[in-house]
Amino acid sequence: MIKILTNKWVHFFILLILLAAGVYFSGSQLEMRKRLQYATFDTYNKIKPREASNRVVIVDLDEESIKKLGQWPWPRYVLADLVKNLNDLGAKVIAFDIVFAEADRTSPGRIAQTLPPDTIYDPVKTALDSLPDNDQIFAAAIKDAGNVVTGFTRARPEETLRKPYQAAKPMFLIKDKKPFLEHTFAAPGVAENLPEFSSAAAGNGSFMATPDIDGIIREVSLLVRYPPEKTAGFDPEFYPMLGLEALRVDINKASRLRIKQNPDKGAFATDYLFKIADFDVPVESDGKLWVYYRHIGQEEYISAQKLFDPIEKEKLRDRINGKIVFIGTSAEGLRDIRSTPLDIFVPGVEVHVNVVEQILQGKFLKRPDVIVGVEAAIIGLVGFLIIVLAPFMNVIVLGFLSSALIGGMFLGSWQMYKYNGILLDPVYPSIAISVLFLVSSLLSYIRSESERRQVRQAFGLYISPAFMEELTKDPDKLKLGGEVRDLTVMFSDIRSFTTISERLTPEELIQLMNDFLTPMSDLVMSNRGTIDKYMGDAMMAFWNAPLDDEDHARHACMTALKMNEALIPINEGIKARAAGEGYTPVLLNAGIGINTGPCSVGNMGSRQRFAYSALGDAVNLSSRLEGQTKTYGVNILVGEDTQRLAPDFGMLEMDLIRVKGKEKPVRIFTLICDENEATEERFRQWKTAHNGFLAAYRAADFGCAAQELKTAREAGEGKLSVYYDLFSSRIAEFTKNPPPEGWDGVFVATEK
Repeated sequence: MIKILTNKWVHFFILLILLAAGVYFSGSQLEMRKRLQYATFDTYNKIKPREASNRVVIVDLDEESIKKLGQWPWPRYVLADLVKNLNDLGAKVIAFDIVFAEADRTSPGRIAQTLPPDTIYDPVKTALDSLPDNDQIFAAAIKDAGNVVTGFTRARPEETLRKPYQAAKPMFLIKDKKPFLEHTFAAPGVAENLPEFSSAAAGNGSFMATPDIDGIIREVSLLVRYPPEKTAGFDPEFYPMLGLEALRVDINKASRLRIKQNPDKGAFATDYLFKIADFDVPVESDGKLWVYYRHIGQEEYISAQKLFDPIEKEKLRDRINGKIVFIGTSAEGLRDIRSTPLDIFVPGVEVHVNVVEQILQGKFLKRPDVIVGVEAAIIGLVGFLIIVLAPFMNVIVLGFLSSALIGGMFLGSWQMYKYNGILLDPVYPSIAISVLFLVSSLLSYIRSESERRQVRQAFGLYISPAFMEELTKDPDKLKLGGEVRDLTVMFSDIRSFTTISERLTPEELIQLMNDFLTPMSDLVMSNRGTIDKYMGDAMMAFWNAPLDDEDHARHACMTALKMNEALIPINEGIKARAAGEGYTPVLLNAGIGINTGPCSVGNMGSRQRFAYSALGDAVNLSSRLEGQTKTYGVNILVGEDTQRLAPDFGMLEMDLIRVKGKEKPVRIFTLICDENEATEERFRQWKTAHNGFLAAYRAADFGCAAQELKTAREAGEGKLSVYYDLFSSRIAEFTKNPPPEGWDGVFVATEK
């Protein structure tokens, strides 16, 4: 299972599934996703709002107007005067963001009906009935003005009293209206004006608010369908928004709203256009328009009460003449307060103003249906790029790349908004990419930890903890194959192992080997070495691989010096056992060969099973030197390349030898002590005498060599006795039988 979970292809498959899910849900309507998307678009609108058109004016039924003209609703004759005054000032269109669904209760006839049925009130009733009806006065004012647009809003089905009036039925210049029947906002019920008002008006439109899930109005339905479905006596009809009707009347009240296919086949073109004369409004089949808001300051509002003051009224002529006038309210008690991306509390009439102005300016915010596909494509392409690159990049680089791509998406989204009015959502793609990056990083971490665990398992018993920590940082080195580098190689072997093992049971022999190899291994690893292998009673180790060690020769020499010291407690145990059983103990003694040179080092074997090892001539020579320690009667023999890299250690040259299997002779040295003891006068005198003996020997001055050998033996105080005996024999032999002319002093080793 662990192997499956750490497989790169399994990780690739998991990331592909996540990517497919991200692409699939790119068009989702999850609330959190929509809120993040809206927050981004709102921020864009705040940074770059639309500028004013100076073509639209708001007449405000504000608190001051209510104070002066009385509590709302005002008598309809007051509204009639309002229409007349606006018309007198040259208003091009007068649009009411108010519905007048019920008769005026202050009309004289209505008041007469409320009087008690007593004959004493008959003269009053007769007088009231003879007065004009307020609703008739208002209807007449609407008709006389010829430029009034009334509005209707939503209501519960049971509250619907009448079907909305259509001043100019929209024209569908497309073959199939089915998409609009399926997607256009449908009102379950409507609150419509009294018939005398709507029929007298130049236009009639909807001002139904369609806020988003957070209560903010970002889109408006330019068409409203009522009734939602075909019912007895009623087919669904389409009604324009109040702002569209106001614009139609402003341009030409005899014209009609036309719905047609969008001839623009650009990448981000909408499928349909709403045409009003020469003005085009890009929409999709849901008939909604994203409102491109601007800030409307309080100074742009005209308090309604000023229109009833002759002096104030005349001051407003320039502001109203030739303009589209929306009549709305900012009074809190009338409950027409809405939320927009720019302000959480604004009069609802501002929504209509922004819609009309942006159509007049030809500045739109568009989010055509194709955008969802574009966002999905962005997720797919960027996500696949991250998946492909993840195995080849570390987490930090991949994080920078992912951040750059996410930043690029936000920058691209902003540029699309700024220059094209396109609403491209950067949030969801960024979240999808971030999830891919995080999961990819997590999977890479899992895989990396698995590789580190393999490294620890493969090397944990062979190298020091410090080296282990360094190697786990680069697990790629644990691969089949290797490299050529200079190594210092050590071979060690127990002397007289066969004799020792004859007296031990298999269990005791295993315990003895463990007692021997454990301290030897600890010394190698504590001095930054790598244990290559155990070969029965022998061990091979090397330095400067798998990681660099500039002092590899010195570390190997230090290890060799300490190895025989580590045998002291083991030999004490052997002595105690021998004393108890009454036999002469054979103590452990290790022969060590050390050599430095270029080697091939790496993981060698098969792909199913391999081991970290070293091969090369330097390795072979190290093994030969270990074998020659018995010949020269020393514990440690060192090659000349090792001596050159650790010249301050106490070493004495032993011989110039041609080992078996090699043609070129090499100088060999025995390691006596560390660099501290090597500086002592006693050792320096010994080394001088020893070197003098060897110089005379190689010069074939055997008489002098014999004398110098005696001096060196005395300086050595009993050390290297086997070696000096060996050379005494050679000198005696060469004295009797001198070597041939041109003798170079090389000794040829016939045994390993």
